[in-house]
Amino acid sequence: MKVVIIGGVAGGATAAARIRRLYEQAEIVVFERSGFISYANCGLPYYIGGTIENENDLTLQTPESFWKRFRVKMNVHHEVTAIQPDSKTVTVKNLENNTVFTESYDKLVLSPGAKPIKPDFDGADSDRIFTLRTVEDTLNIKKYTDERHPKSAVVVGGGFIGIETAENLHDLGIDVTLVEAAEQLMAPFDRDMASFIHAEIRKNGINLMLDTMVDGFADTECGIDVNLKNTSTLHTDMVIMAIGVAPETTLAKNAGLELGIKGSIVVNDRMETSVPDIYAVGDAVQIKNFVTDSYSLISLAGPANKQGRIAADNICGGDSHYTGGQGSSVIKIFDMTAASTGINERTAKSLGITTDKVILSPMSHAGYYPGGKIMTMKVVFEKETYRLLGAQIVGFDGVDKRIDVLATAIRAGMKAYNLAELDLAYAPPYSSAKDPVNMAGYIIENIKNGVVKQWYYEEDETLPRDGSITLLDARTPMEYSRGHAEGFINIPVDELRERMNELDKDKPVYVICQSGLRSYIASRILMGNGFDAYNFAGGFRFYDAVRNDKALNKKSTPCGMDD
Repeated sequence: MKVVIIGGVAGGATAAARIRRLYEQAEIVVFERSGFISYANCGLPYYIGGTIENENDLTLQTPESFWKRFRVKMNVHHEVTAIQPDSKTVTVKNLENNTVFTESYDKLVLSPGAKPIKPDFDGADSDRIFTLRTVEDTLNIKKYTDERHPKSAVVVGGGFIGIETAENLHDLGIDVTLVEAAEQLMAPFDRDMASFIHAEIRKNGINLMLDTMVDGFADTECGIDVNLKNTSTLHTDMVIMAIGVAPETTLAKNAGLELGIKGSIVVNDRMETSVPDIYAVGDAVQIKNFVTDSYSLISLAGPANKQGRIAADNICGGDSHYTGGQGSSVIKIFDMTAASTGINERTAKSLGITTDKVILSPMSHAGYYPGGKIMTMKVVFEKETYRLLGAQIVGFDGVDKRIDVLATAIRAGMKAYNLAELDLAYAPPYSSAKDPVNMAGYIIENIKNGVVKQWYYEEDETLPRDGSITLLDARTPMEYSRGHAEGFINIPVDELRERMNELDKDKPVYVICQSGLRSYIASRILMGNGFDAYNFAGGFRFYDAVRNDKALNKKSTPCGMDD
């Protein structure tokens, strides 16, 4: 059996290695357009910033090492220009000498990946504008920063690559402006949780411009102008375009393969395309979202690796199936870690799913053990069924551990309140006896059993301040004096029983505290005494972060870079 694989990196290289492990006699040929067959795509921004110092560390396997271990013919700088399914051949161009030849196959695997989106703006062909997708892109940016020593840079796009590149350019001492067309960074997060990401970006000196559209570019004698809609032009030395990627499916389209959303390749759960003996994996394929069961695109290395393995299994006579992706991801943002899995509240609502949520701010480990740091967790679930839909966490230590537990719980089909039952490892340097994931489960269990009722940040603007309800802050007078929500009176939770006569039992009571714990206790005291009480989800810390971020976004300006 002869297998030809188009494209390396996560999907193609994984498929090649797996096929060899399963079928020693197979002939395996890989064609890769770039000069690198298997590289650390997610590590590319960190080479620019110097965290990864050695260029060779970006290369996971070379054609020579792949041949030595797996006897796979890895051909770099070879571009497949056409697929002929009827004759089961591909046309290949050697980019080093421009020769063209035909290669036959018994089985074909497409792993062409995705290409950076680069809109047809005026001036977009400037040599001061870069994209970041391949090792070659990285080396070009690194060469530019080393030789030109730019003082400023504009990064367009606030996803993974945009944020990581902005951070690494900042680490080089470059003045960075991050421009994002949406009203928030990091689309997998809800707007409220993104507030913490925005704060970390701003705290570290990056000029953040949200809800701002690029309208074109123009080279100048000393740099490049970035023209923006409805605001002033930015003058800068270089631009990184990181507004997303699109499936690279020209070959598939020309070969007559069925295409799906955004031109992606349609595959079944065995990674088979619509044409016999042709498989496809990675960023170029549409897959099922595990949570919603709808088709989606998930451009992440984990799913691509799994798909490459599944395609290889089936090529070698197995029966492996891809059950869908849920977009689990994590990103370092300076000292902060932000992670998500499943779908967010915004997506769930757009799909007509009736949702509920809990928001909590636990410590990363036992509070009495030195060094603990607060994280903010948001767990989203279906209101009636308590089906887990997704989770988002921002914090510093222990974020990755908790998101992985929640991702596993979603995959296992657990109910949200079952998080309380998970038996998780505990020692003071690592966690609390009540792990943050358990705490989320306890809160959801309380909601299910009617022990607590919640109110949310988005209700704040519509809460009447006319005295028809009671707004109660259960923190200490000192905390209250440092900042509080409009219209809230202050009665500390420890004084509540003695001062309950100050409250009208006929009015609903909306309670808030710093993290949500004391207000929960206050709510239970009130409910135990005949009041209709509601606890704020997230606490004043969360409330204040979202409120301040929205205020800053309204005032956002190009910070002295105006024309």
